[in-house]
Amino acid sequence: MEIKINDQLTIDQIQDLFHAHFGYLKLEFYASEHEPGEGTSSQTMLNKASTIGQVRTRHNEGEISIHGNQKVSTLEQAFHDHYGLNVQVFRKSGEVWLQTTTTDDWTLSEQNKKGEEMA
Repeated sequence: MEIKINDQLTIDQIQDLFHAHFGYLKLEFYASEHEPGEGTSSQTMLNKASTIGQVRTRHNEGEISIHGNQKVSTLEQAFHDHYGLNVQVFRKSGEVWLQTTTTDDWTLSEQNKKGEEMA
């Protein structure tokens, strides 16, 4: 799957595209970066209605490639390095969403499968 990143896209549009492909995962966007293996405080979560142009630090346009055999850490780093966006992948676990901090080395497919098993 490819998502074309530009300043007019809103956070919720990217979230919807991602969630449509990985039904048991979601992306959240934050004002600050997190360290590998650490979570991100919900206090720095960005408003879903914000445009990408309002929240990012690098104004590169282009497509970000997202595929099932990509590690969570690789995807999060790609958003940061190419577009200046701080994202965190969450996995569904029953009725709650968990940050994938301790399993960032899992692929998106592995995370999505685990989420499906826990649903």
